[in-house]
Amino acid sequence: MLKKAILATVLNLTLSMSALAGTSMWKVQVDDSILYIGGTCHVLRPADYPLPVEFSKAYQDSEVIVFEAALGKMNSPETQAKILAKGVYGDDSSLEKVLSPRTYGLLKQYCDASGIPIGTLNHLKPSILIVTLLALELQKLGVIQAGVDNYYYQLAVKDRKKVESLESVDEQIDFLLSMGEGNENQFVEHSMKDLKKTAQVIDQTISAWRQGNQDELYNLVVAPMKKDYPALHRTLLRERNRKWLPKIVRYLHTPQREVVLVGVAHLVGEDGILEQLRGRGYKVDNLD
Repeated sequence: MLKKAILATVLNLTLSMSALAGTSMWKVQVDDSILYIGGTCHVLRPADYPLPVEFSKAYQDSEVIVFEAALGKMNSPETQAKILAKGVYGDDSSLEKVLSPRTYGLLKQYCDASGIPIGTLNHLKPSILIVTLLALELQKLGVIQAGVDNYYYQLAVKDRKKVESLESVDEQIDFLLSMGEGNENQFVEHSMKDLKKTAQVIDQTISAWRQGNQDELYNLVVAPMKKDYPALHRTLLRERNRKWLPKIVRYLHTPQREVVLVGVAHLVGEDGILEQLRGRGYKVDNLD
């Protein structure tokens, strides 16, 4: 059963298999070179601010701020138009044709109960459908505050710090759209069940992230996805981590000091970036 995996994946949260850490910011060191890596939540509530002090420490001590993708481009009208163009059926296909009668019927029931005309969603591909429904659920809960990444992106622009990214906007769009491919019915059905638990998941994941409770985050996010959706885990986490790792290692050998901010689900576990860095002999400690 998918449980909370899809919802948490869309929120892009992560964790480690180790014990309570105290923060979701780490310091990576080799000789005299230091790199900060922070696990982030992409959406937060106004009450979740101010952010943990460790994030501010790492930001202030860094000259270069590194994100998953170029946030300025990601939030541009051109990119949003590209997502919509790729995220809708351009032929005669529709959700009603792609999904089984049972799944489409359950989707209609969900939309009717939420006051959403299903016709307005019928040409969305499953990944964009679920992101749209999640956005509406978050809006109901008052979750309108941008998350950690956007906060520090805006601050870096204001402070005129150098901003870089680990992947292109097109790569991130493709990863987003890959969710649910090949198992559309199961993806949509389980996602709708999880959407009804949005308030509970928000409370649990943000609390665990703020406390650095890596075991709880692992149980909420990574473990269910790895068990029930190994292909999704491989595409969204393991393969991206593998591509990012050489870039992150290069940052450890530059004269500048960087802080890398990525969704916290990328950082830990046996496939996570932190364990891979440890395996290469780098010292990785929780920032205090």
